[in-house]
Amino acid sequence: MGTITPEVQLEIETLYSSYAGTLDDGPLEDWPQCFTEDCFYQIISRENLERDLPLAIMRCESRAMLEDRVTAVRETMLYEPRYLRHHITNIAVRTGAGEHLEASANFSVIEVLTEALPRIAMTSRYADAIERHNGAWKFSSKLCIYDSTLIPNSIIYPV
Repeated sequence: MGTITPEVQLEIETLYSSYAGTLDDGPLEDWPQCFTEDCFYQIISRENLERDLPLAIMRCESRAMLEDRVTAVRETMLYEPRYLRHHITNIAVRTGAGEHLEASANFSVIEVLTEALPRIAMTSRYADAIERHNGAWKFSSKLCIYDSTLIPNSIIYPV
């Protein structure tokens, strides 16, 4: 493992900040650009991950699948308007050298419906693989591992 410089740590923190900002304030169509072309994205329960069970509430195996997810959210799903706020903390680059890193972070998603009080929609952690492409860091794999076995049926957006 190579030493992670403060500059690289800041670049990775900036990637996570940009990721959350795109999900919270959009445009959602920019979200897939945070990923490599051949990426893997999954929202899975801690229990299923620990038991090596493949069932996930969202699974995409390429950037094209992420783009399809955005299209589904924008054009085909009916849902009450809402605002989301992602709080990402404890960003840690775990291992890596050169152009490939592994990182983790905790996150929570606060959901606000226009006529309701805010509520915690999800508490989770990310387990990520990150690669540098043309000078920019991108996620090549993102596991969103949620803690509770119960989640709101309103999780239609990526987290």
